Amino acid sequence: MTLLSYGVALLLGTLAAVGLFFFSATRGALLVRGALGRLRGEDAHVYPLYSDMRLIRLVDCQPIIAAILLFQYSRLVSIITQGMQHIDLHGRRVLITSCAFGNVMPRVVRAAAQAGASKVLVADIIQNELDHAMRKLADYREYIEPMRDNAVSMRLQDGSVSANVMFFLLHELPHAYKEDVVREAIRVLAPGGKLFLAEFHRPGPWLLRALSWVYFKVFEPYGLALWDTHDPVTLLEAMPGVTCERHLAFFGNFQVIVATKE
Repeated sequence: MTLLSYGVALLLGTLAAVGLFFFSATRGALLVRGALGRLRGEDAHVYPLYSDMRLIRLVDCQPIIAAILLFQYSRLVSIITQGMQHIDLHGRRVLITSCAFGNVMPRVVRAAAQAGASKVLVADIIQNELDHAMRKLADYREYIEPMRDNAVSMRLQDGSVSANVMFFLLHELPHAYKEDVVREAIRVLAPGGKLFLAEFHRPGPWLLRALSWVYFKVFEPYGLALWDTHDPVTLLEAMPGVTCERHLAFFGNFQVIVATKE
């Protein structure tokens, strides 16, 4: 074999190993749980990737997360943080619904603090996620209030926050939960408050659409519903007094929805 052949074989082997790892830590784990009858409980749908502390620390690396989102990560976060700068948050509270990998949480908290927010609530159903997030947010502890809570049915009162950030959560949820989570996200918003929801979107170019379809089928079986039956904008605009703006990125492969509660 030539040096080029060895290089190609090494690259393919590496990609296969990475793919096997992510499959085992995501959909593969759910298939095993289902076979063992363990898909019960409010957090049974959560991948080990988001619940096992060793896996969380291994994968939560900015270059890895940026690559998974095709290097659109920073752009998507910027849409959210720039949008927050146009909200009057003085003395008000901001909610982050579900922890997220990468630097989105520090950036959102910094933007909220600069806009005058009094507190940023961080809610997640997994305690390990909250513990990990608090390490990343050590510089902003005076602003942070961690909450172990379920996005499907939150303990927060109606209209208790002025901004709510949800970063790539919906595609991981069983379809039965998606509408409930969106409804809760709006319920906890004060009048005039905004929900910033970042997610995957149906790409325009056919090749990218085909690759995305394969990705979802293999790794994220709940994600394809965002293309049609559970389009977040459709779910949101079905609620009285909610208007939406959709911002697309990378040939329509990603979206940031800004929903306003009138």
